[in-house]
Amino acid sequence: MIAETVCSAVAAAGLGIAAITAYRKRFLAAARTAAYSLVPLGLVMTGVVDWLADTAFSPTAWAGFGVLGVSWLLFATTRAVERRRGGTRKERKEARAAGRPEAVAPSASAPSLGSGSRPATGPATAPRADAGDDFSDIEAILKKHGI
Repeated sequence: MIAETVCSAVAAAGLGIAAITAYRKRFLAAARTAAYSLVPLGLVMTGVVDWLADTAFSPTAWAGFGVLGVSWLLFATTRAVERRRGGTRKERKEARAAGRPEAVAPSASAPSLGSGSRPATGPATAPRADAGDDFSDIEAILKKHGI
């Protein structure tokens, strides 16, 4: 009974704030405020507030929330591991069967997505032994693209 009264008061206050906001010619913000303020009233009218009040004092419901939390934690962990490994086992097996490597080293000369539709225009240059002249690599890339 108290929860329904509080939700109704919050809805009425929100609609009042929305009316003031609309009076100030901020109609988009007023509509958004009215939408947010109608949510508690809708929850009271559908009976969700009564269900939540009954659930808050039920140990079985809290155990159910715990089980849902563990389920979510397992799901998130498996997704994180799957992303770190590079896909599902089936996807990795198909990639190996197609002859594509799972990962390419950062210093590899071939692109990781395979050869493109355009053939190389010039001979590949050997990597330089000195790391002091970094601009020559950039110049070579720009010349390759005609810039």
